[in-house]
Amino acid sequence: MGFEQLAELKQQLAAKAKAERPAKPHAKPKAAAPRKPENPVDPVVLTIGRLQRHFPKAFPKNPAPKLPLKIGIHQELLAKAQELGLEEAAITDAVKTWCRGTRYWASIVEGAPRVDLEGNPAGEVTARDAGQARSLEARRKQPRKPKAEAAPAAAATQPTEAPAEPSA
Repeated sequence: MGFEQLAELKQQLAAKAKAERPAKPHAKPKAAAPRKPENPVDPVVLTIGRLQRHFPKAFPKNPAPKLPLKIGIHQELLAKAQELGLEEAAITDAVKTWCRGTRYWASIVEGAPRVDLEGNPAGEVTARDAGQARSLEARRKQPRKPKAEAAPAAAATQPTEAPAEPSA
């Protein structure tokens, strides 16, 4: 069977299928519904991606190690919010997420240079900052207690009140 015969057969089958479908009076064609992505991306991840594109030296992509950010870099980013096309809340959430975690805390070593948005040195990590990062890292590594165990301990520390007597 040649291509011409296949094309003719396809047209015949399409015509037959169209004839067999019942006609719907006054039927409007359905508009295609917008498809939702199967795995929606967290808006914080999108904001961090935008920061990485604009400031690659301050917000390096993985596997490059994170760098200690300059004290006050959050305020600088908020000042550039409109230029970046980001809302202040989105920037705040992104900076919080970026600075929370073992990859960032590993960069907080006493004497390490802090960087500004262009990647230029802007201060150093103090011993106090390094100690705080180590304690945060140690706290994250500790296993969490189930809420069922924590609830009785909290209840035991609160004073108990005598039940109110019903009024007659």
